Amino acid sequence: MRPYQSTAAQLTDSFGREVNYLRLSVTDRCNLRCTYCMAEDMTFLPRQQILSLEELRDTAAAFVDLGVRKIRLTGGEPLIRRDILKLVGSLASLPGLDELTMTSNGVMLPTMAQPLKDAGLSRINISIDSLKPERFKELTRVGNLHEVLAGIKAAAAVGFKRVKLNAVILAGFNDDEVLDLARFAVDNSMDISFIVEMPLGEISSHKRSNTQITSAQIRQQLDQEFNLLDSAETTGGPSRYAAVAGSQSKIGFISPMSNNFCSSCNRVRLTAEGRLLLCLGNEHSLDLREILRAYPGDAERLKSSIIKAMGNKPERHYFDPQQVDIVRFMNMTGG
Repeated sequence: MRPYQSTAAQLTDSFGREVNYLRLSVTDRCNLRCTYCMAEDMTFLPRQQILSLEELRDTAAAFVDLGVRKIRLTGGEPLIRRDILKLVGSLASLPGLDELTMTSNGVMLPTMAQPLKDAGLSRINISIDSLKPERFKELTRVGNLHEVLAGIKAAAAVGFKRVKLNAVILAGFNDDEVLDLARFAVDNSMDISFIVEMPLGEISSHKRSNTQITSAQIRQQLDQEFNLLDSAETTGGPSRYAAVAGSQSKIGFISPMSNNFCSSCNRVRLTAEGRLLLCLGNEHSLDLREILRAYPGDAERLKSSIIKAMGNKPERHYFDPQQVDIVRFMNMTGG
């Protein structure tokens, strides 16, 4: 690999990409069991293997010192993590952090939206893959659509900078709801991203090669009703956006299979157990938990390890829907 560069204010990988975005998983547990995200008989990590709030905060602070300007809290479902509001407050106060966001399934937002906003969370993404109650329950195995809709309503009411919806689209299962989901977002002045399923972890609910769909196919449906204007706007993530003419909404497309976003990748992930994942679709990682627990309070050693890890960030991922190369599930990856 070519030499990489890093300064006290910047992390740059060996391909010249600046890393300024950290996706921080706070738990692998979830109160739903989405079929594309985890196995039905999922075994979760023992609690002692999960990073403590202090370890999460120290790691986030190290990344911010190194130039990270956006942190997204993920899971699992981040809102089931004990003392999540305390963590949000401590991260939101980090000097140099521009934006603290979260991805949630929305179930707990009716009671948590206002406290999250008060603690300093600026934006939130909410996952919703179907507007049909029975289908939603089938996809999530245990979910109640009305709880999620109430969570979306609560999030919109408290005044987050932006509420965005995420929908994973599976061919032959919920691809007939693309227009309904887009209408719901536009009617509520929200953005929505349509996400193509990624082959992470071995699942039994369906064969991924049978449910693959492309962003082009999704957009073809949307073009029947909406005038979409390609936009250069970005939120720092992988979505490629189009503005919906005559509305405040944007529609995003995340298609790691047919139209990967690797050339502009600006992010790394930290799993709930402290593995620094340098790429969503590769196993290149560094065990930061080992460093945190062997050398507690040694921020310089932690930052030095993070800087060195950037040299191992691969150029791109190579997903194949016909096979599972990455054995970790999405809930273990960090959303």
